[in-house]
Amino acid sequence: MIASGPRPVAPFSHAVEADGWVFVTGQMPTDPAAPDAPLPDGIAAQTRRVIDNLKVVLGGIGLGLEHVTMARIYLTQFERDYAELNALWPSFFAEGKLPARTTIGVTALAVGALVEIDLVVKRP
Repeated sequence: MIASGPRPVAPFSHAVEADGWVFVTGQMPTDPAAPDAPLPDGIAAQTRRVIDNLKVVLGGIGLGLEHVTMARIYLTQFERDYAELNALWPSFFAEGKLPARTTIGVTALAVGALVEIDLVVKRP
């Protein structure tokens, strides 16, 4: 668990490491400083908040987005939000250094979120 990380919405660890591979639990668009505050409006704002939360978790174990090898993205409004997510996604990574990715449409997510993202990260 990362002390400054987002409050868990279920019983889990923020991240687990095995043999240099780090598996980061899916993060929600909650504010670590105000976990009961309303979620940001829209897929872009929620995605940015999720990425910020993932950065907090990664930073807590000495890693960053540049170490991400795989991302799984879950969207509750796939058809509506997929294109906007795709337009925003490359801005989080160095040019030409996108991780592998799977995006999945789901019926619902915890806390009423529009998006959740989990990561597989390789420690250098």
